Amino acid sequence: MNYRALLCVLGLIIFSFPCVTYAAKWSKTQIHLNRGELINPFNKQESITDIISLQHVSGHNFGEVFFFIDHLDDDHTDGFNDSDIYSEAYITFSTQALFNASYDFWRLKDVGLVMGINAGDDPKVMKYLPGIKLSWDIPGFNFFTTTFTGYFDDNAGLAKHGAPQTNNSFMLDLAWGYPYQLGSQKFYFTGHAEYIGSRRDEIGRYVNDWILAQMAFQWDLGSALGHKSDTLMLGIEWQIWRNKLGTSVNESSPQLHVVWTF
Repeated sequence: MNYRALLCVLGLIIFSFPCVTYAAKWSKTQIHLNRGELINPFNKQESITDIISLQHVSGHNFGEVFFFIDHLDDDHTDGFNDSDIYSEAYITFSTQALFNASYDFWRLKDVGLVMGINAGDDPKVMKYLPGIKLSWDIPGFNFFTTTFTGYFDDNAGLAKHGAPQTNNSFMLDLAWGYPYQLGSQKFYFTGHAEYIGSRRDEIGRYVNDWILAQMAFQWDLGSALGHKSDTLMLGIEWQIWRNKLGTSVNESSPQLHVVWTF
């Protein structure tokens, strides 16, 4: 087990828990269940993959906290997605919240300083992502953000039986949430799309840049059954990946998608 990644995740939860329970102005915590056929880009094997995710976002006097923890398991034992854990965490310090800043550029609502961590257990992956997040006031959207960060490598490396260490790079990310209604039925379109630049690994191999888009089309099943809205969502999450994990493998995969908000 990659204890450094595990300690990172536990440290994040320990840091976030008092914020959520004491200082949060608002918060949302969810369990996501996904099931679909995903590709191992290293042997091109397609496998039915189950992903269970804990996801949390909350607003605070200083800005926002967001993290998710994925447990991934597929139906082939090949060293990829075999009961693996992957997590990402981002803390944003809002200039609007901290300094009462206001912006007159188009629909720019806020500028935040963000610090992110990406950690994977089996491949012993660790990335640091410091940067800037721009929040936009787009009509109809719950949120619409663009994030620009570095992508600094701290992988364990081949010597420790992990993913190769790589040069540093950068990330661009677009994230959104759009609620809408058709007749009496409520729906939600949410997701993100990221671009990560190319780099080389520790033995000189070229790691391709990639584009990853994960888009979820959700139907508010709880509301349709006469219960509270935005508590039980059913739909499809579509994962589109060009040069998956820096390889030359492309992926386009729909997954069954269930979300429970508690």
